[in-house]
Amino acid sequence: MNTFKTTLLLAALTGLLVAVGGAFGGKTGATFMLLISIAMNFGSYWFSDKIVLKMYSARPVGPDQAPDLYKMVAKLAERAKMPMPRVYIVDTDVPNAFATGRNPENGVVAVTTGIMRTLNYEELEGVVAHELAHIKNRDTLISTVVASIAGVISWIGSMAQWAAIFGTNRDDEEGGGMGELLFTIIVAPLAATLIQLGISRAREFQADQTGGQISGNPLALASALQKIEHYAKHAVMHQATPATSHMFIINPLSGVGGMLRNLFSTHPATAQRVAKLQEQARR
Repeated sequence: MNTFKTTLLLAALTGLLVAVGGAFGGKTGATFMLLISIAMNFGSYWFSDKIVLKMYSARPVGPDQAPDLYKMVAKLAERAKMPMPRVYIVDTDVPNAFATGRNPENGVVAVTTGIMRTLNYEELEGVVAHELAHIKNRDTLISTVVASIAGVISWIGSMAQWAAIFGTNRDDEEGGGMGELLFTIIVAPLAATLIQLGISRAREFQADQTGGQISGNPLALASALQKIEHYAKHAVMHQATPATSHMFIINPLSGVGGMLRNLFSTHPATAQRVAKLQEQARR
């Protein structure tokens, strides 16, 4: 059900991108935006892991550099019946973790030095299992593609806004009237954001459930989520950006922006996630 929902929302997002191109630039614009979305999806598929790892200055580790962590990842990957991912560490005191990679054969699990000091063994297992679930379900690719398309829609909205301010003239074939302009500037970016949130939150719930199954201890994962959220609200991960916050197990920008940011967060409320994990443990 979650996979079907994600596919439907992703198709809607791509369709929205084409519609925005049509509203802003007529048939030519629609075709151009379709080609842009294909190119973005291709680029995201091949290069997203390299980009994000470099952005956070993540360093690769093996059994010699981080034996306990590496052994934990290997054990859980074997339990999940998936290839061993590459393991990276991000040097920051703020506890958090993320996964990336275009498919299970090229998966990456990255944890911060802060999370290794803050969580106990069972809790860290739950976090790693959650990230392995993202890789197994190919969520990292989906989230990257979704963020890229939504970003382009917002960018087109900004272009349309500036074009309206400076009075750029377009004929009917190259772009519509006031209705299309309002759609491009206001409706489309908002719709793209809501679709992105729907996809991201659905995948987080699914990764929690699958992670609880892999680790065999949903309550430990629930405890880890509560601890990570506490630190995210009271400490800032300076490397974190809105464009990549969806990749982390807890939004690293939770403490920035207050209620409005929480309303438009890419993650479900931690209390909801904990409640679902507790129900999973009872079952």
